[in-house]
Amino acid sequence: MASTVVSARRYAEAAFALAVESDTLDRWSGDLLTMANFIAEPEVTGIIASGRVPRDEKMRLLEAGLKAYLSPHAMNLVRLLDQRGKAILAREIQVAFQSMVDERRGIAHAVVTTAVPLADDERAAIATKLSSLTGKQVDVTAVVDQAILGGIVARIGDQLVDGSTRSRLAALKRSLQGAAR
Repeated sequence: MASTVVSARRYAEAAFALAVESDTLDRWSGDLLTMANFIAEPEVTGIIASGRVPRDEKMRLLEAGLKAYLSPHAMNLVRLLDQRGKAILAREIQVAFQSMVDERRGIAHAVVTTAVPLADDERAAIATKLSSLTGKQVDVTAVVDQAILGGIVARIGDQLVDGSTRSRLAALKRSLQGAAR
């Protein structure tokens, strides 16, 4: 698993370097998304992942489904991935590439968990607060989980901001248990 992530990251880094050099980040983002979505189709995935389907058949499928929609450079990547038996990594490559684009543009993605659904103005206020904490533009994805009781839990990459009622109650409990000793 770790080697596929590293492999996908390498392809994404190469595509990113080409995209930066040619000032085509948006085009590459779209091409990689198209490629990943096509290869993720169950029928396509089955053929690409099969050891019984000859490589030239796989390439014919990829050419037929993608050539009209991708730039020549992105199509070259498809051919390279097919030759190396790595086309199945398309989604991981696309995700890694998009992460690099977002990093370059100063965009962070946060998953914000609350006990109740957020109103649009609350989501905007949370995005503003998280932006001031990270120094980046923060895109908020809201998730509802009644188990947190109240407050919010925000995850931005590997950072966790836990302002939930549940965690505050747990901290209070630990504090009271420590004081009782």
